[in-house]
Amino acid sequence: MDTSDRPARLSVGVLGAGRVGSVLGAALAQAGHRVVAASGVSDASRRRADDLLGVELSRPDEVMRRAELILLTVPDDVLPGLVSGLAATGADLRGKLLMHASGAYGLGVLQPATDVGALPLALHPVMTFTGRGDDFGRLNGCTFGVTAPDQLRPVAEALVIEMGGEPVWINDRDRPLYHAAVAGAANHMVTLIAESQDLLSRIGVEHPGRMLGPLLGAALDNVLRLGITGLTGPVVRGDAETVRKHVDALILAAPEAADAYIALARLTADRALAAGLLKPEAAERLLDALGGNIWT
Repeated sequence: MDTSDRPARLSVGVLGAGRVGSVLGAALAQAGHRVVAASGVSDASRRRADDLLGVELSRPDEVMRRAELILLTVPDDVLPGLVSGLAATGADLRGKLLMHASGAYGLGVLQPATDVGALPLALHPVMTFTGRGDDFGRLNGCTFGVTAPDQLRPVAEALVIEMGGEPVWINDRDRPLYHAAVAGAANHMVTLIAESQDLLSRIGVEHPGRMLGPLLGAALDNVLRLGITGLTGPVVRGDAETVRKHVDALILAAPEAADAYIALARLTADRALAAGLLKPEAAERLLDALGGNIWT
């Protein structure tokens, strides 16, 4: 896209040129902003800075000095200490946009920097980044959870749109629950599918992904269109004996998977019961098969 006539282009610095920071920085560069510096410690970060951002790695203080928009794209547990450390150095943060990409944190984690004049933004891409070449393309149409002070909301939303994303406003107090929802859906899905592939491989299925692909595609389409009413399978049918066989087989083959199956089957039964998809008497039979109380 031609961005030569756009005003207010920003110099961008990336503190943490990892999977997320390098992709967001590259997207901002494509929108016409200018990546001027990045920091990182690993060889992978060095390669990403060179390949995606077009810069060599610098010291964090150099990134802070040169950039007007600073991306704090470090692991969640590192973020509070990083912000506190930046504020404690006495670096001039006045008027600088300080943006983190954490889903769980809101604006509070940026408060030490805000107190010395930084302008806080929390822009979380609802996307998984694996460090592969297709990460950059995944930003196109990706939703971002956006939290910012009211006066900076237009800036935050404009940055998301420029990166090819769709901004969705998340209240600051709701960030932990928001992140639990999106991370639980994506991360736990990967674990569940990987476990299913392993179990199928164990009994001789040569291409478990090929077997699961159409089923999982249909199930995902169902739930996104229909919600819980798209549920199928033995729990919603009330097939307690089938569920019991599943539990018995898993206890023998993969006890750790049996625990997860029971917990998810109970949650599924609870949701189906509340939605009127499962009759109370069928729920009682499932209760016995699962060895615990469906109602919490």
